[in-house]
Amino acid sequence: MQTTTAATQCAHCGEPCSKGEQFCCSGCKMVYELLNEHGLCDYYTLNNRPGTAQRAPVRQDKFAFLDDAQIQQQLIQYRDDQQTHVTFHIPNIHCSSCLWLLENLHRINPGVQQVNVNFTQKEARVVFFQEQTSLREVAETLNSIGYEPYISLQDLQKKKPPVNRRLIYQLGVAGFCFANIMLLSFPEYFSGDNHMDSTMSLVFRYLNLALSLPVFFFSAQPFYSSAWKGLKHGFLNIDVPIVLAIMVTFLRSLTDVLTGAGTGYFDSMTGIVLFMLTGRILQDKTYKGLSFDRDYTAYFPIAVTLVKDKAEIPVQLPDVKAGDTLLIHHQELVPADGILVKGKALIDYSFVTGESAPVAKQMGEIIYAGGRQLEGNMEILTIKEVAQSYLTSLWNRDELQHKQHKASFIHLLGRNFTWIVLFIAAVTTIYWGIYDASKIWPAVTSILIVACPCALLLAASFTNGHILRILSRHRLYLRNAQAIETLADTTHIVFDKTGTLTGKTQASTTWHGRTLSVAEKNAIGALASQSQHPASRTVLAYCGKPDDTSVQRFSEETGRGLQGWAQRMHVQMGSAGYTGAKEKNGSQVHVNINGDYAGYFLLSHTFRAGIGDMLHALPYPLTLLSGDHDGDAPRLREMMGSQADLRFRQQPHDKLDYIIALQQQGKQVLMIGDGLNDAGALKQSNTGISLTENSNNFTPASDGILEAEQLRKLPAFIRLCKVNKRIILISFAMSVLYNITGLFFAVQGLLSPLTAAILMPASSISIIVLTYGLSEWAGRRLLSDDYHRRA
Repeated sequence: MQTTTAATQCAHCGEPCSKGEQFCCSGCKMVYELLNEHGLCDYYTLNNRPGTAQRAPVRQDKFAFLDDAQIQQQLIQYRDDQQTHVTFHIPNIHCSSCLWLLENLHRINPGVQQVNVNFTQKEARVVFFQEQTSLREVAETLNSIGYEPYISLQDLQKKKPPVNRRLIYQLGVAGFCFANIMLLSFPEYFSGDNHMDSTMSLVFRYLNLALSLPVFFFSAQPFYSSAWKGLKHGFLNIDVPIVLAIMVTFLRSLTDVLTGAGTGYFDSMTGIVLFMLTGRILQDKTYKGLSFDRDYTAYFPIAVTLVKDKAEIPVQLPDVKAGDTLLIHHQELVPADGILVKGKALIDYSFVTGESAPVAKQMGEIIYAGGRQLEGNMEILTIKEVAQSYLTSLWNRDELQHKQHKASFIHLLGRNFTWIVLFIAAVTTIYWGIYDASKIWPAVTSILIVACPCALLLAASFTNGHILRILSRHRLYLRNAQAIETLADTTHIVFDKTGTLTGKTQASTTWHGRTLSVAEKNAIGALASQSQHPASRTVLAYCGKPDDTSVQRFSEETGRGLQGWAQRMHVQMGSAGYTGAKEKNGSQVHVNINGDYAGYFLLSHTFRAGIGDMLHALPYPLTLLSGDHDGDAPRLREMMGSQADLRFRQQPHDKLDYIIALQQQGKQVLMIGDGLNDAGALKQSNTGISLTENSNNFTPASDGILEAEQLRKLPAFIRLCKVNKRIILISFAMSVLYNITGLFFAVQGLLSPLTAAILMPASSISIIVLTYGLSEWAGRRLLSDDYHRRA
């Protein structure tokens, strides 16, 4: 077995290039020369090899659709007589050099006035003078220096939701009122009976009443809304007893102040709302740079080239009709189902079906949307509109529209807790009704105040929020706190193969045959260098690019193979049928030299590092659903165990049906995949996690996004989610002790504002400290490298 080794690194992107070469491709060289021409080579001093590879040539009129006024109107955020503002999503932003270069874009294109980069969201907000440059020219300038804007159909159909700051405002109001109420309450706490001027005391009480109103009517609204929604659906969620406690506390305090019976419990009420809002904000933290709801519109281009009366016209994708002729350029996506009517078609469906080998299509055959053309330009006659294609139908199955969500155990605990509190209140009412009816009101209201399950909600909110942050440190980004629970409840795990267990770009190549001489390897390399087929490029990387790449009488049959004369030898390589070899399992490139069979290259994707150990550490039934062939079956069987269910050549609907069948057996399914072919299964699973090699690349809709190199930590992630539930229960047990202490005073009608003012903040703060400490400890223990090696 022989392997390819890199001789040198590209001066622009740092990727391997041929020995003696300064750049890996002409694209990188062109970017370097462009930056050098404008005096921007400081770019290379800020980071080591900051650029991205430019091997794919850029089509000259790729951004011609940006000249369309209707498309401009959809993309432009602001325009006046002089300036235009637009924001581009640029996935290639990855380091400080990128920020520096983009913010100096005006030195390359003088029409650009200003560029502001949002690094976390990979976005650049560009302000330019429309009299000096155009939207298309700005996009082309960005593209020329390696920062191609990603403009998808989603940009045309959806606007970003406005930032919701209401919860922040509600928290601010609650914090301000709570602090001032506490300040005004201290004289009452410490002066004792009759030691404070009565007029001053009355003023302070009414000031507290006034300060409590914004909290009661504005800050507490999220809890009112949630409780009402639960009741409308016949479900007693955790916010119902919270709202009950808030209302009882306010009414009891209002009655005390208006009747002169006391100061009330405004400090406790505002404190409850303040702490719970804080926990809710922490739990509701979102990852703004990520999208968990992407569908096909985020994958498809915003416009395509329509061929009409022999003219090429850029049109918006939604305007494409059945019967239109579309020109699909090299490396472009097929946006709609159609029939090949011109050119050669070699379609890469790996992201749609999971099949790693490109598929050759003949004239008259149907080409489905979502594939990428690899063999030059072609024309298709569309037979369906974009919204009706096979690919988009994956998002429209009825099963996906009615996915059931399991209620959180927090709500179940809260419901039982509420019934217990109501039972205690009823018993207290009966007792004081018999012995002293005047104590019924103070005793019952005190019970409802002190037994508020806010500590349970606080424990859940702060623990969930902190666990979400710990997971995000390790690049697992979950959609919300509910995903923690569903991940912990997993009973069956389903994996995709291509792009999930194996890398998308890393491939291993091994030679099986007689020993090749140096001249023969050079001849094979020269022949492979004439083709853009992925298999040819892999063979070229194995053999190395020879100094002399000339090939005489070269010919290539799409999807079959190629041949020609190089190094004075006739070389033929391709499929078994093309070369006359015997078919074998896996992806092979067979080689004939001067009419004699020499052997074959076996091409296979490389399994990610640590995958074998990860699969062995998972104590769950495992299933593999792959759209690829079964060439890796023996290796997968060895890694996943004899009980694992391995299924190959699975279509997207097969994967979705399999997940539904598991759920009908009562299984809680975790699905991990990466491509559009997994989109339906990911969405249907109890927990769907999209794997990505870059969190800003396209990922199908899911409950979580995991960076690929972290997949080996999956057992630890699941364990941490299980620990999350235990931490909440421990915190809840601690809060019950506070409640029992408060109830001891409450049932006797002796709960004073001072006792309540001590118990409520003490329980809240201690719960926060406990959940933070336990979560941090569990996170460090479970996700440490040493633990992984033991797992």
